[in-house]
Amino acid sequence: MTTENAAGAHHDAPTSIEYIQHHLSHLKSADGAYNLDTFWVSAILGLIFLGVFYMASRRATAGVPGKLQNFVEAVMELVNEVVNSAFHAKSKVIAPLAITIFCWVWLMNAMDFLPVDLLPKLLGYAGVHKLRVVPTADVNHTFGMSFGVMLCIIGFSIKAKGLGGWGKELLTAPFHAHGFMAIVLAPVNFIFQMIELLAKPLSLSLRLFGNMYAGELLFILIALLPWWAQWLLGGPWVIFHILVVTLQAFVFMALTVVYLSLAVEKH
Repeated sequence: MTTENAAGAHHDAPTSIEYIQHHLSHLKSADGAYNLDTFWVSAILGLIFLGVFYMASRRATAGVPGKLQNFVEAVMELVNEVVNSAFHAKSKVIAPLAITIFCWVWLMNAMDFLPVDLLPKLLGYAGVHKLRVVPTADVNHTFGMSFGVMLCIIGFSIKAKGLGGWGKELLTAPFHAHGFMAIVLAPVNFIFQMIELLAKPLSLSLRLFGNMYAGELLFILIALLPWWAQWLLGGPWVIFHILVVTLQAFVFMALTVVYLSLAVEKH
């Protein structure tokens, strides 16, 4: 190989910084306003979740259950334990909502287990040269889910207390003053209520995003190492990351149930 060709080949190979930047770049819409990879991956995983649980419900039997039925029942029992221990009101929505959150978030987190270059390389043959496959490593997506939880908190609170009761609580809690002091402290109560309301989705989104973004970045850094070092370091990290992926899905689901339980309590 000539010196010129060698230099050209070296130039074509991405540097470590370019490699990291490439894998942290989203596939965006034409106007750059939307992360298409986050949308499509999360939507496909949501459909997979619905399909698997629908299939399990169609195959459910009172006799000896199959492996799929055992798995679905185990997940439902885990979630029901959390719901029964944390949510003391009556609601037909809370258990399906909790199961959906846990399974969907887990599937999105679990995309981290795929080899870093697998899907980007496969889609590269179709002309798609940028792809991030972990939706929960996108802060826009975690904020979107947390915003949905905040709307549920408001909806559950209004349904349990009525619009007037919810509005009264915004102006009276947490100090519960009477007479003239109630009027004086109403703006303070309102500010505290808004801080509490906004802090819940903010903590939900940033906790999930921070853990999954860190995990994604570590897998990218491991992919930069020689192949023998990738197996040496990647194996233990994958085993540990199984716990992280499951724990983050469980925490997001459990906190959602707790927040909705607090929303229906009357102060």
